[in-house]
Parts: sequence; structure tokens; C-alpha cells
Amino acid sequence: MRKIIHCDCDCFYAAVEMRDNPALAEIPIAIGGSVAQRGVVATCNYPARAFGIHSAMPMAQALKRCPHLTVIRGDMAKYKAVARQVFAIYRDVTELIEPLSLDEAFLDVSEVTLHHGSATRMAEAIRHRVKQEVGITVSAGVAPNKFLAKIASDWRKPDGLFVITPDDIDAFVQQLPVKKIHGVGPRTAEKLAELGIQTGADLRARPLTELVERFGRFGHRLHELSHGRDERPVKTHRERKSISTEQTYSQDLPTLEACRRQLPELIGDLERRYARLDPAPAVRGVMVKIKFNDFTQTTVEHADPAPNLEQFETLLNVGWARGERPVRLLGVGYRLAEETAAQQLSLF
Repeated sequence: MRKIIHCDCDCFYAAVEMRDNPALAEIPIAIGGSVAQRGVVATCNYPARAFGIHSAMPMAQALKRCPHLTVIRGDMAKYKAVARQVFAIYRDVTELIEPLSLDEAFLDVSEVTLHHGSATRMAEAIRHRVKQEVGITVSAGVAPNKFLAKIASDWRKPDGLFVITPDDIDAFVQQLPVKKIHGVGPRTAEKLAELGIQTGADLRARPLTELVERFGRFGHRLHELSHGRDERPVKTHRERKSISTEQTYSQDLPTLEACRRQLPELIGDLERRYARLDPAPAVRGVMVKIKFNDFTQTTVEHADPAPNLEQFETLLNVGWARGERPVRLLGVGYRLAEETAAQQLSLF
């Protein structure tokens, strides 16, 4: 049985800003783009969350909820430097690290002998070192698999540690709200609620055949998770499945033709990003993302190994027809073929 630690830095970008300017610690702050540029909240601190502000919220909406919110543009170079410090501490414990983003990762410590092999003590030591040496806090979850470790890291946030032992799994999963399961979004949670499924115990009571019939392959996944089973290993390399770029416009693009005129610049930026991949995986498809001025969005994709402007225009036409209203954001991207081991990219 594995020993997995999931580490998640608390409100990471905001934590770095509060570390560097302690005057920000007790007031609501948000990191993200400006209202003038139709920015969104990248992250916010806990005083801001008390006003209902959250990641991906339009900054204009955040300021309506909290007019005295302090908005900080953010410094990605600084955040990456801090992330490298944090991951260096992780690597002092194990090389089996799966980065999920700059601020969170899975660590497999199954074979680690530090702290007499106690994953709980390893997690405590990691959290202590990050606080002392980096100046931010990390919440951690310890469990026999990735599914439970990720849930555990969120259980006592911020600056918390929660452990699920093998003996705890059955009772913990049975009382777990299904909305806490990764992959269960609002729509799936609503469908489950319509079936009277609110907890892991409710899920477990349903036959596998019924779950698969109603939810497809995800139904099988739900069945496994309702028993606390997750055999996914910690992967030290993450395959890049796509590459994309997008632009939020200060003024809505009012027509399809106005959107078309933005494509060459977007495609040019996409091609520059793709060219920086070394070596670059093969392209296996193209996609166009559209967000309308009512914040509804759609993505259109097409499999093609040789993309060109006409294909992006065709996808744009299809996407536009789904809303036929002014557009606030456009994005374009490539779906990438499976990478070889030599092509896998590390976040750091």
C-alpha cells in the first residue's frame, strides 16, 4: 500500500505578496488582471474569500462584492522562484514528485525511511520547513492513494494537516459528500442529487451497472472512489496534451467578422509558443474557444495534423453560431499527440 502526501500551498500568489508586505495580511487582496482589461481573480487571500470572492471570478464582480478589495497585478517570475524553493524542500524528502501546478504536488513516500518511515511526520517536517525557510504555509494530506490525499489536504485548510490511515478509509469515504470527489462538478452533483446520492455511502449502494449506464466511464470511476480505491501512481513527468493562447478584449468583439480579424494574431502567438517546445510533440488537432459577453463559453475542436487559418476560421464559425452575440474572449490551441519520454516536460 502506498504512502502519498498531497501538498498544497495556501492561497499561493496572495501568500507570497503578504509575506513580502505584511500590511496586506489582514485586508482583502486579490491577485489578477485589472477591471479595465477585464481581468479575473487568479487567487485571493482568506479575508477576501469571506466576501465570496474566488479564483476565476471577474475582477469587476469581485470589486462589487468587496469595494475595498486591494487588487495586485502579480509577478509570475517571483511566484515561480518561490515555487522552486518549495519544490526543493519536497525533493529533500523524495524524488517521486508529481507537480500539478506551481503550488501543489503529490509526493510518493512509500519507500522513504526518513522519520522512521512515517508519512505523517514527513508532512509535518515539510510544512515546518516551508514556513520557516520560504515564509508561506502549506496544507498537506496524507493517505494511501492520490484521491484521498488530495481531499485530505483541503480538509483543514489553511495551514492544516489531515491524515487518512488505511483503517480510516471505509468510514471516511462513506460519509464523504460526493461534491468533494474530483471530477464531480455542479452539473454532475445535481444529477447525483436527483438520484438521491449525496455521500459515498449512497454511491456505494448503487450497482456499478447503473452508474455506468448513467455516467459512462465516469460511473466506473465513481464506483471505485466510493470504496476509496485509486491505483494511479505518482507520475514524475506530466504529458502535455495541448497548448493554447487566449485574449480577453477590453471592448467586446461585436460581430463574427471582428472575431475573424483577431485570428491571425492569436495563431501567431500560438505558433511561437509551440515552437518553444523542444522537441515539439506532433499536432493532432485544433481548437477554438469563445467566451461571449454573458460569460457563457464554448470550445470547438477538430482532429487535423496540419492546421491552417481556414480550419481555425471554420471552427470559429461553428462556435459563433452557438451564441451569436458579442465576444469578450477568444482562444486558439493545438491538441498534441502523445509524447515520448524524451519529450515530456517538467514544470520546473
